[in-house]
Amino acid sequence: MTLIKSISGIRGTIGGKPDDNLTPIDAVKFAAAYGTWLKSTLNKENIRVVVGRDARISGEMIQNLVAYTLVGLGIEVIDTGLSTTPTVEVAVPMEKADGGIILTASHNPKQWNALKLLNNKGEFLSGKDGKEILKIAEKNDFSFALVDELGKIIKNDTYIDKHIEAVLNLKVLDLEAIKKKRFKVVVDAVNSTGGIAIPRLLKKLGVEVVELYCEPTGHFPHNPEPLKEHLGDISAKVVAEKADFGIVVDPDVDRLALICEDGEMFGEEYTLVACADYILGKTPGNTASNLSSSRALRDVTEKHGGKYFASAVGEVNVVEMMKKHNVVIGGEGNGGVIYPELHYGRDALVGVAVFLSLLATKNVSVKQLRASYPAYFMSKNKIELTPEVNVDLILQKMAEKYAHENVNTIDGVKIDFAESWAHLRKSNTEPIIRIYTEAKSQAQADDLAMKIIADIQSVV
Repeated sequence: MTLIKSISGIRGTIGGKPDDNLTPIDAVKFAAAYGTWLKSTLNKENIRVVVGRDARISGEMIQNLVAYTLVGLGIEVIDTGLSTTPTVEVAVPMEKADGGIILTASHNPKQWNALKLLNNKGEFLSGKDGKEILKIAEKNDFSFALVDELGKIIKNDTYIDKHIEAVLNLKVLDLEAIKKKRFKVVVDAVNSTGGIAIPRLLKKLGVEVVELYCEPTGHFPHNPEPLKEHLGDISAKVVAEKADFGIVVDPDVDRLALICEDGEMFGEEYTLVACADYILGKTPGNTASNLSSSRALRDVTEKHGGKYFASAVGEVNVVEMMKKHNVVIGGEGNGGVIYPELHYGRDALVGVAVFLSLLATKNVSVKQLRASYPAYFMSKNKIELTPEVNVDLILQKMAEKYAHENVNTIDGVKIDFAESWAHLRKSNTEPIIRIYTEAKSQAQADDLAMKIIADIQSVV
């Protein structure tokens, strides 16, 4: 089963049979459900929706299906064409639109695509709204517009430039310091739309750009998830070019990973840590990330006199926590930086600009900067279970077993020890428990994971 319907949208592999994969019929059905939901909740004429896509091979097909389905409902579509997730998020309020759809399967391989749904603020839908759309889709409860009431498509490919301009207008940045440094940076955009956006932003900042896989063809040259094991080419290129560092983004440009000048990973978890360090130095306040993100963010926040808050996993949950506690910067440990001054969404363009400001004003190398932060190491594991196993009961027993420690149960079970933590979550799509651990060394993180796995096996 490679069609996954969730409150945040629908994703699946291209081809195959309807309702098992992301076929044209599924794309139309889900777009119709979203448009129908907008019409029923807004109860107004002239509804407008911004649509944009990453560069994956199926993108143009899915975009046409989605856009013309909305037209069939009488909705006006602002077609931003090749775009990024944060660009569409920024475009929705700029256009005073009623919603947005981003066509991207994020870091998934080329055979995947997805419809990600936004509200009129350019933010991902709430769980309640997502459930309503799923219900409409299940019932095929659509009523299309009469011929004189059809919508229309307005093409507008200026939004990547507008997004860059909005980033450069952020008062917190030190543009002069960046320009003076004349950095040299290698960019790996996995042949998607980051290859348009990131070099364009860097050039505006006076950075010399070495482009690697920046042609938006959708033919990913390596697994598009920005993890160490997929990034051998850029690591070698940074060293060969004697660059100051490397920038890696995923296909829809909401995750940012960095490569040190010696070709080593800066650490995906530390993108947000570094950006928070800079922002907190300029505008003291609170931070937030999800329960599976590094403790280093908490340490840096407390060093600046702020408070750190942890949410359930998922961007919607992080954003909710950020709004609740008036957080100045937050995000997810997968390289997702959320800076509310611009918008409530993970944004690699904001991350790049903030990181460059930090590097320019600290006057250190990327390697030295990384060494200045608390060192934590993660281990990411999973246990596959048989379908009849009651995962919720296992998690409950684990929470009871560790009740003497600091236990959080808002999303699975998070056990905080003095020098480490373990986070156990069940998958929503398969009988799996994911086990993330973090400690002061890789060996300690791995050992803690093995201990937790043994504990789970003993209660199965």
